[in-house]
Amino acid sequence: MAPAYAPPTPAAPAAFRDTGPWTPAAPAQAVRDGTWWAVFKDPPLDGLERRLESGSADLAAALARYDQARALSRQASSALLPSVGASASVERQRTPANGRYDTTTLAASAAYELDLWGRVRNLVAAGRADAEASAADLAGVRLSLQAELADTYFSLRGADAQIAVLSSTVEAYRQALDLTNRRQAGGAASGLDTGRAQTQLAATQAQYEQAVADRALLEHAIAVLVGEPASSFSLAAASALTEVPVTPVGAPSTLLRRRPDVAAAERRMAAANARVGVARAAWFPSVTLAAAGGYQSNGGELLTAANRVWALGPLAAALPLFDGGARKAEVARGRAVFDETAAGYRQTVLDAFREVEDQMVLANRLAAAQDRQDEAVAAAVRTTALATTRYREGAASYLDVVTAQTAELQARREAQDLRTRRLSASVNLIRALGGGWGVS
Repeated sequence: MAPAYAPPTPAAPAAFRDTGPWTPAAPAQAVRDGTWWAVFKDPPLDGLERRLESGSADLAAALARYDQARALSRQASSALLPSVGASASVERQRTPANGRYDTTTLAASAAYELDLWGRVRNLVAAGRADAEASAADLAGVRLSLQAELADTYFSLRGADAQIAVLSSTVEAYRQALDLTNRRQAGGAASGLDTGRAQTQLAATQAQYEQAVADRALLEHAIAVLVGEPASSFSLAAASALTEVPVTPVGAPSTLLRRRPDVAAAERRMAAANARVGVARAAWFPSVTLAAAGGYQSNGGELLTAANRVWALGPLAAALPLFDGGARKAEVARGRAVFDETAAGYRQTVLDAFREVEDQMVLANRLAAAQDRQDEAVAAAVRTTALATTRYREGAASYLDVVTAQTAELQARREAQDLRTRRLSASVNLIRALGGGWGVS
């Protein structure tokens, strides 16, 4: 009764458009155990990912949903087998003709629906597809949580890098303030220079405190992801950011086999298709066969041949003749649900290709931007050193120093921000590619 179904094969582009040195179009090696974050070679991240697997409440909830789907699938499969029951009773009666006597009954019964129209088989197929979709959902939740943890972790390491930049800058600005104080005491500088140096130092100290606060919030977010109280969780600061790995993207045709959300959407299409068959089967009579047997005694031994009873039947068929269009409406609803899941599948596929292209653009363009930004940092450092030397020799005003210092700090902070964004883009690209997950 269900329409013929085959997994859809959406058209995939021949190649991703924005490949580059950091996202080559080489075959991506499968990560069979799912530990895709190992490519970053960061031991603290490895430990956090293991703690997430055992401590995440969101992951535990997704696992419970999967267990529910499996139980419902087994419940639907039970209809393929006959139902068997047993009963026993003892009754005492008294009549004027027979006086008092006891009736003892021990019986067993069985009933089975003859699945002539595929109603039960389609219910089983729908339940199995729902369970497979739930398994893919579980894989998707696990991948999303792993990627969120990695992204948050690298944001925290980016905050460590910002704090390190600001800390060294505060120390440099303190030395610059000491220089202006000495020059003012010697009559070589005015209070204007000292005021500018104090302003520069205080503003940078304020940025430092903000960076420390941002790091604390990221640390708290990581604590929640791994299932620990924020009050008792801490991560030691790191001296440098992890190197960004090269991420092979493979061919677009392999993407749909690696994304759990695509697999879940396809399985929901299959379940909806099977339920159309269930709705169509309601137009035909349901046929059931029953049988019973046992023993019944009005006294004496119960389990003897003389007390044996049995019955075969009834063989029953039931068909509603008039339901006000309910069955027709249910078939129409089933088809509409299938159309909805098919549209959802197509949208999921489009989103999958878009997400990969987005992160490939970021991975390659941010790498180029970092190269240019490193050049800007080098130039800003030279400019600050030159401005400071000229000020010390009396050939420039302190405004030149302040301008150079501001440009250098901004360049250094932007360089660290670009490194953090590159790591984030790498994590999100791996997530968009399906991580280490795949379907056979």
